Amino acid sequence: MENTQPAENLADINAMSFEAALAELKTIVERLEQGEGKLDEAIDAYDRGAKLKAHCETKLREAQEKIEKIAMGPDGQPRTEPFDVS
Repeated sequence: MENTQPAENLADINAMSFEAALAELKTIVERLEQGEGKLDEAIDAYDRGAKLKAHCETKLREAQEKIEKIAMGPDGQPRTEPFDVS
């Protein structure tokens, strides 16, 4: 029998909001820091945490791409331009 759990977990994570993913990631980190559970559970939690972290980073990158700043054009009229984080 083939294990489809990782694919299901990834789909579950991809459907999460940034806030939900971050909250679950914080919970996982707290549990790992406290040393709760068995080794196999800790490894699974770490793997899920890594996927949650990547999902949060993607969501932040997407948000940054949507942010625009308002600037004054050469004609004195306000205009928008992409936000530059560098």
